[in-house]
Amino acid sequence: MVKAISYGEVFRKAVGMEDAEKLRKFKTVDIVRRLGVLSPDRTYLNNYPIRNPTAVFNPAIVVNGEYALVYARIIIGYYMYVSAIVRIDVPVEDIYSGNLNLNYYASQPVIYPSTRYDLWGAEDPRVYEVDGVTAMTYTGRTINYFNPAIRRERTLAITAIKVRNERWGNSWRKLHAYVFPRYLREHVVSDKDAFLAKAGSRFYLFHRPHMDDEVFYLAVSSTEVKDLAGEGLREVRIHDTTWVLRHSSFESKLGWATPPIKIKDREFITFVHAMDSEIQAYRLFSMHIEVSEKEGVIIRAVTPNYIMEPKLSYEVFGDRPYTIFPCGLWLVEKDKALISYGAADFMVGIGEIDVNELLSQLDKGRIM
Repeated sequence: MVKAISYGEVFRKAVGMEDAEKLRKFKTVDIVRRLGVLSPDRTYLNNYPIRNPTAVFNPAIVVNGEYALVYARIIIGYYMYVSAIVRIDVPVEDIYSGNLNLNYYASQPVIYPSTRYDLWGAEDPRVYEVDGVTAMTYTGRTINYFNPAIRRERTLAITAIKVRNERWGNSWRKLHAYVFPRYLREHVVSDKDAFLAKAGSRFYLFHRPHMDDEVFYLAVSSTEVKDLAGEGLREVRIHDTTWVLRHSSFESKLGWATPPIKIKDREFITFVHAMDSEIQAYRLFSMHIEVSEKEGVIIRAVTPNYIMEPKLSYEVFGDRPYTIFPCGLWLVEKDKALISYGAADFMVGIGEIDVNELLSQLDKGRIM
């Protein structure tokens, strides 16, 4: 009998992984102040025959002057659950005044299925600034997604870059689809929950591959990306993968949530969503990590408790009960950040995090 491969033996492990695992508890100290929610019936679709999406959720966020640009996943029908990504311009004042709960907003599709890498849907965008470029990394449902004969690369991480600065219109160019080396590639069931970050002179992909050993790996990989430029979508190889953290005994899997807060050249405050093993509710915790060329990833601290969990009605009940799924984070002040999240896979939620409170929670789980 051939022994099944465990990719936990192939990927190197983060320094401090076991220490971080011992610190984590099944308890929540919710530090996210909820500011408002946007429902699909108050979201209008421009340049599309249907007036409203069926669901609008899992949004990224960018603050540009007086506006928050919300990049949200939309569903227009449940038959195949195919997603596109729209941009919604929301006045920042609406978020803080409570008008987000009342007003109606126009939206414009900016990323939609168009290639073999995202034919069955473009999902869960992360939008961030890296190396002077505004980038979006999203999950593409590939041509393999519904093919029962192919259980390989059903989803892949795709990065697009913003190439024009205009109010509406498709201002994003799809650039990279990330793939493992050939000897690992055929064992990837799916890959998602991704974004790029630069540490030193190198670009790293934070991602969550699901391998055919049926483990979901919270991972960071080196990439062959030299710069964020190019004309067409191409495959980019990832390598030297580090397994950052295992899920705890009370969880079934982990995934990267929002883009990180960069605090030093190689150090980041990262956010991780976790699904519990009892009712499959989603919660959020944070880690302070360093990305090293030599050692891979070093975990410097972890919040012992979750820092956010479903508690409001629109987070508890929807298309997927008990789900908060943060995809967006943007510093609006030195010590304040807006966090955008999917609420029950149906609506857009926006909250605020006090960065000092977050750092205080991380200090309770300091490893090094």
